Amino acid sequence: MLDFLEDAIDQMRVISITYAPGDRVIEPHALGRTRDGHYVLRAYQTSGATSSGKPEGWKLFRVDRIYDACGLDMKFEFPRPLYNPLDSAMRGGVIAHL
Repeated sequence: MLDFLEDAIDQMRVISITYAPGDRVIEPHALGRTRDGHYVLRAYQTSGATSSGKPEGWKLFRVDRIYDACGLDMKFEFPRPLYNPLDSAMRGGVIAHL
């Protein structure tokens, strides 16, 4: 999963993930670790399920909670507004970012 996510970030590939409560379409921007050692993905969600009530916007996903992921035949061209490559949620280190 980590290699897939790194590649998606490097290629600026739009991906679909299954993450509670359902399927989501996201633009992955950064992959890293929390201070507690959990792998996390910072992404901009463009559509799909949500537990926050906001189907579009910045989300932080724990990689161990992503049930499935696949690349879509779409790319995004630029980082989304407010993207921060020095994400404070990744205090354990950034592995890949735009």
